[in-house]
Amino acid sequence: MATVISSICFLVFVGVAIFFAYRGFHGVYRNIMLGRSEDFSDNKSERFKTMMLVAFGQKKMFKRPVAALLHFVIYSSFIITQIELIEIFIDGIFGTHRFIYHAWENIPALRALYVFAISFIEILSVLTFAVTVAFLWRRDMLRLPRFNKPEMKGWPNLDAHLILVFEMILITCIFMMNSFDMAANGGKYGFWISGYIAHGWRGMDEGLMEIFEKIGWWGHLAMVMVFLVYLSYSKHLHIVLAFFNTYYSRLTPKGYIANMPAVTREVKLMLDPNAQVEPGPADGSMPKFGAKDIFDLSWKNLLDAYTCTECGRCTAQCPANLTGKKLSPRKIMMDVRDRMEEVGGIMDAHKGVWQDDGKTLIENGYISVEELRACTTCNACVEECPVNISPLDIIMQLRRSLIMEDSNSPNEWNGMFANLENNAAPWQYSQQDRLNWVKE
Repeated sequence: MATVISSICFLVFVGVAIFFAYRGFHGVYRNIMLGRSEDFSDNKSERFKTMMLVAFGQKKMFKRPVAALLHFVIYSSFIITQIELIEIFIDGIFGTHRFIYHAWENIPALRALYVFAISFIEILSVLTFAVTVAFLWRRDMLRLPRFNKPEMKGWPNLDAHLILVFEMILITCIFMMNSFDMAANGGKYGFWISGYIAHGWRGMDEGLMEIFEKIGWWGHLAMVMVFLVYLSYSKHLHIVLAFFNTYYSRLTPKGYIANMPAVTREVKLMLDPNAQVEPGPADGSMPKFGAKDIFDLSWKNLLDAYTCTECGRCTAQCPANLTGKKLSPRKIMMDVRDRMEEVGGIMDAHKGVWQDDGKTLIENGYISVEELRACTTCNACVEECPVNISPLDIIMQLRRSLIMEDSNSPNEWNGMFANLENNAAPWQYSQQDRLNWVKE
């Protein structure tokens, strides 16, 4: 009877966690799809290669070897430790105990493989615990500048700490589960590290050891399920989205800035009225220039925002930020994500229908004009991002809207724009005088 109750509790707990996780992930997907369409169906082999190198292989992380090595330990541990969940789920559903071990108990090779796998997970767990402490040290004791920028105050800082604490609790539960199980069963499993810890529990009441083993088992499961639900509300969503984001990377050279189709169309017609161009809007409406809100950005821009790890490497390399200007590429991505969450909340409150709240991404507590004007389009942020995010693409689209929709640009820029329009050059020379220097 106790086994049946335990299995029911397990299924209910996991089912509730999966329901809330699905709801969170569905909300993220819905928000990303609020962006306009953009085609990334080309060069599938190149995209797959990029994903494997950048997301799976963490190629760009290794520009900073020490930080990359620490991150790789946690990353590999996160992937490999999930193997132990297979047995936990089997035991939870069917009320068994160490099902895989006992199934292979009389097959020496498979039993040895099982012991090696669990022992290797324990080694990774010890390394991960040490790395987690190192990450906390870097944030709170060394106080690295990129972790202490203005945009990191409040929830972003708490979010970063919560996941590290979750990691430490999860590892503690793993060793509670394994070491007390070893101690209660006379060390028969042979796990390397928990076997050593189990020596400390000698002499303890066997019933009490079983209770602690169960606390570790349920604690391990609980932390995994809590993390699953929490993931869609956290910057750690990049653990999942990095693979998609790198697959859909922009494969054009980093210096390339895409033209606006509506402008390209008009320029071609101006140069040649008979040119073959894409037709304009069917309803004859005026096209939008640039972007004011998330609806004007592409779904890839919005995916970028959700994929942002908030690591701050972009901001640490931004020349505008380094010279004291307000621009922070990381904040740009965080603001886009916050605006998506705000829009999503409004839609949820109105049964999935958008109700205009009169806000846009520009100003309204999000991205200021000062930030947009500070960008030098140098691509340092794009080059530095470990998951191929492009804050520059969003900045350019917002800045285009300011200039072409709102005529909001500094006087110094307006003079240059007038010269470009009239003289086809940034300088105030007539077309006839532009090549006079050749005669000298």
